[in-house]
Amino acid sequence: MAASLRLGRQGILFGLKLSKFNKCLWAKHSWQEHTRHFIQSPCFLGVTPLKVQMPALSPTMEEGNIVKWLKKEGEAVAAGDALCEIETDKAVVTMESNDDGVLAKILMEEGSRNVRLGTLIAVMVEEGHDWKQVEIPPPDVVAPSAASPATHEATAPVVPSAAPSPPPPPKPAPSGLLRLSPAARHILDTHGLDPKLATPTGPRGLITKEDALNLLKISPVPKTTPVIAAPATPSPVPTPTAMPPPPGSRPNIPPLSVPGKPGAPGTFTEIPASNVRRVIAQRLTQSKTTIPHAYASVDCDMAAVIQLRKDLAKEQIKVSVNDFIIKAAAVTLKEIPEVNVTWSGDGPRALDSIHISIAVATDKGLITPIIKDAANKGVQEISTNAKALAQKARDGKLLPEEYQGGSFSISNLGMFGISGFSAVINPPQACILAIGTSRTELRLCEDDQTLRSQQLMTVTMSSDGRLVDDELASRFLDKFRANLEQPQRMALA
Repeated sequence: MAASLRLGRQGILFGLKLSKFNKCLWAKHSWQEHTRHFIQSPCFLGVTPLKVQMPALSPTMEEGNIVKWLKKEGEAVAAGDALCEIETDKAVVTMESNDDGVLAKILMEEGSRNVRLGTLIAVMVEEGHDWKQVEIPPPDVVAPSAASPATHEATAPVVPSAAPSPPPPPKPAPSGLLRLSPAARHILDTHGLDPKLATPTGPRGLITKEDALNLLKISPVPKTTPVIAAPATPSPVPTPTAMPPPPGSRPNIPPLSVPGKPGAPGTFTEIPASNVRRVIAQRLTQSKTTIPHAYASVDCDMAAVIQLRKDLAKEQIKVSVNDFIIKAAAVTLKEIPEVNVTWSGDGPRALDSIHISIAVATDKGLITPIIKDAANKGVQEISTNAKALAQKARDGKLLPEEYQGGSFSISNLGMFGISGFSAVINPPQACILAIGTSRTELRLCEDDQTLRSQQLMTVTMSSDGRLVDDELASRFLDKFRANLEQPQRMALA
């Protein structure tokens, strides 16, 4: 009995000791878990951001301008919501979000210009995270190539040398047609550098200003000959002062004008070029320097089209002469598909679809929205589409698919009283029609040898000589004139 009581008391004491030991272990384990949870919490490490970068909203886009932010910091964003408006090289396009979350930080404010593709413009966080604790990623910094040799030289033992070895000359660029930007050409000409030594990084092998500056940095410094001191002369010869320019003459290098003050004679004011203007200038230069333009003109009698317009107006159907021109061009391309081609680096490409690009003048420059499948549409449907696209172009709200992928262009200046002109081809297309105004002329009728008046309109086609030769261009214009002078033919094509 006494032994049993003694064993029972020992068991109770052992159980109490074991419970205290487990409490200590639990307290230690709980402290470690709390510490680990605190270290891994967002308030200690920060919230991992979702990067929002400048996207490529058109094939020729290299940089863009932030026009307006449509979301504010701390505002919830769903996939597909409009984030901001970006001015591309073509129009102002709305950028949509690809992720769900919260807009945490705007890194590129409204009005930011010349933002390169891939640049971080904002960061987002996932739903449920504190957007105020977001980590801002550091900007991508390219390590300078000259830093590595300097570091190795610092750690290597110093060896005396007679003269420092000049840097190795840059490798010449591959032979071929060199394409230089104006700034790069000025830098290379000023410092007497060979453009073939520059490494082009621009689109389609263009040597940019940065490439010229990089070549200037790595080019060896020209050796200067020591100047031998001349013996002192008794009296220095005074140098004659330059004669002032005659009054009213223009200086060789005109100075900049001061804002707010009247400009002096010969001054100028620099006007910042928009992305659209820069791309227009680049593409026009590319077209006129790389495409062999050929021109052919024909006069079309517009009497039938004008009479048909009057008959349709009586039925409250309003269409323009340009709508008939678009329809006639599309039908002619369907009849002569050899003209419906584009030029690529490998050669000609025949197109299955007929998309007509129409030139629309806006405040920011010329843009060419597209009437898709124009050959399969009626004149009234073409008129409706053309009006809607022209208004969207003037408002800067064209979508990329609404101005990309045309196969044939039309530029009409007839409403401005222009009798005829030659247009520049819109690459990679093969042709463009330049439409003048209609005029009344007296012509001799060969049937009865009488004079009658005609409403003539001059049409000039600019064609790429690599794709459309003179004979093919003549056949196209002849068929185009027949379709326009006899509108009923377009319904049968």
